Amino acid sequence: MYHLALKHLHVTAVALSFALFALRGAWMIVDSPRLAARWARILPHVVDTVLLLSALVLAATLGQWPFAQAWLTVKVVLLCAYIALGMVALRPGRPKRVRVAAFLLALVVFLAIVSVARTHDPWGALADFVR
Repeated sequence: MYHLALKHLHVTAVALSFALFALRGAWMIVDSPRLAARWARILPHVVDTVLLLSALVLAATLGQWPFAQAWLTVKVVLLCAYIALGMVALRPGRPKRVRVAAFLLALVVFLAIVSVARTHDPWGALADFVR
């Protein structure tokens, strides 16, 4: 029961994190002043903290750790790429086309993370095509 609740918390945090990122990315594309709203700068960090903590607790309770399971290692590497791309996309100062490209790439990386997580395979949904 505890594991199932924790997994639901994690998946809910994933969905909220993605929705907030997509919303802020859309606002960035249209130069919306809403992107500077206090809640839009704070809430994603709260959600991402819940996401990270739930992931760590899940890993600990299941005994699954990066570098021990290849799929989890790939997921962590992709997560780092997603964070880096998100920082480029949502921080002002770079040309708009660079920020939009980083945003679109971050969305693709997010989908790859979900694919790896759902299949527990380092190749995710591509596993059947590369083997």
